[in-house]
Amino acid sequence: MKIVRIELHRVRLPLVRPFRTSSAYRAHIEHILIRAFDENGAEGWGEIATAVDPFYNAETTDTAWHIVHDFLAPMVLGKPFSTPDEFRAHYAKIKGNRFAQAGVEMAVWDLIGRVQGRSLADMLGGSRSQVEVGVSLGIEPDIGVLLGQVERFVAEGYRRVKLKIAPGWDIEPVREVRRRWPDLPLQVDANSAYRLADAGHLSKLDEYGVLLIEQPLADDDIVDHATLQKRLRTPVCLDESLHHVDDVRKALDLEACRVVNVKVSRVGGLCESLKIHELCRSRGVPVWCGGMHEFGLGRSANLAVASLPGFTLPGDTSGSDKYWKQDVIEPPIVVTDGLADVPAGPGLGVHLEMERLKANCVRSVVISNAGGQS
Repeated sequence: MKIVRIELHRVRLPLVRPFRTSSAYRAHIEHILIRAFDENGAEGWGEIATAVDPFYNAETTDTAWHIVHDFLAPMVLGKPFSTPDEFRAHYAKIKGNRFAQAGVEMAVWDLIGRVQGRSLADMLGGSRSQVEVGVSLGIEPDIGVLLGQVERFVAEGYRRVKLKIAPGWDIEPVREVRRRWPDLPLQVDANSAYRLADAGHLSKLDEYGVLLIEQPLADDDIVDHATLQKRLRTPVCLDESLHHVDDVRKALDLEACRVVNVKVSRVGGLCESLKIHELCRSRGVPVWCGGMHEFGLGRSANLAVASLPGFTLPGDTSGSDKYWKQDVIEPPIVVTDGLADVPAGPGLGVHLEMERLKANCVRSVVISNAGGQS
């Protein structure tokens, strides 16, 4: 099999509700959708789930476009492969830029699945047809608004609620949510907003029985997280600090975390996600699937990953209606009683609506095997 043509489509969708974290504010999301064709005309789709700004990590939508257009695509076009791992070998010397790599690799998994008539979950080794789903809630103007959001999603049956926190918005919102819902599975996400000197303050979360505190310290740190974990009863979960399976191994060896967030985009794709899943499963460490406000393409891949046996905690794989008035796929991702179906069709198992893509597309380019583009 060879990839002979790649299309890049930069698509912008407005969020149903603006989303604020400790480092960023989002009213819309711009992701790059990738369409890859083989020599027989079969196609596969992928999604690069970057942010438009360098506040989550160093990659942005602009840098991902540059990497795929100027380096990754020319390195893979016309090169033979039979598995995603063989495909990845053609661009193995690219450093970092894992979101860009993940999107292109996703398109190849989808392509292979369509050609073979196998679902992504089946190819990955998924063991469930449905997965438990949680919801992630941003920083709100006041506690009352937050409680209203929690009430809505609890009523819709979501199995876990995650609260974004930051200095000045941490203990009080957790306390009020816990007071209202004493048995609700609850976790918090700091997106690197704290420092080790805040350990005493963060230890106050221990009394509220939260499942975990996600990425409290710097995105490039593992050592201080190990020190912090010793001072907390609440499990630390790492996200931004883990870029590949070796980072995870080092973090577990140092006891820097007790839970791991697997984001397909952050670790460079599904192949690396599988390695992390197997490592954590062998160590008895729970993993769950994080999200990057993916459109339906990336969200369907997340559901397939979350169907693996080691994913024992609900992920951030909320329904399409939480984020988008109209997703780019049909049918949309639906959550019922806190469960989402794992797509069972070939490849990603979802259908992208081209008219919706065109209506929301701000930039497109075609890169062919002959080196031409339009």
